[in-house]
Amino acid sequence: MKRFAGLFLCVLAACRPPASDDYVQRIELNAERGPTVEPTSPQVEGAIWAPGGGSERIVFGKPGSPPYLALACIGTGSRRAVEITRFARTDPRARGMMALVGNGHIERLKIDAEWNGRGWLWRGRYRPADERLDAFTGTRKLELTIPGAGTLVLQGSNEPGQLIDLCRRQSAPTIRVEPAATLPPG
Repeated sequence: MKRFAGLFLCVLAACRPPASDDYVQRIELNAERGPTVEPTSPQVEGAIWAPGGGSERIVFGKPGSPPYLALACIGTGSRRAVEITRFARTDPRARGMMALVGNGHIERLKIDAEWNGRGWLWRGRYRPADERLDAFTGTRKLELTIPGAGTLVLQGSNEPGQLIDLCRRQSAPTIRVEPAATLPPG
């Protein structure tokens, strides 16, 4: 009986071949979409935060090179948002989670691929009051990871925190204080 059970297990194992190095060749690629983009984690030595296209937008990158990341305060009044753009090519209409680790925070934010007129990039928009953005407000390094876009190590700086604080102040409702009426002496 033991010999029969052993033979049965061998036959059963033959039904499921092990994974092999050429397994990728068995995956059919969508011709319209093409192969996926490989993740890259850029070398950030020498990268800095700098103004980038207005007083409410900063970029992180090496001077003279395309930026790796942009933070912007967009919209008006209570409809403001903090927009994060990761300049890394991605698949059309991809969706993912952006992990932020650093400055005493471990946060996750949804992020989607968006067409910018030249290619698909990662972009997310968040309410300025979202406490997960506090990961950007510290002055220590922050690791930003998006599956498919690699990990970006952001050097510590006051700039991201200042931009987020500005956006929070500008999105807060304004409170009008009317001067108190003076009563006639009486």
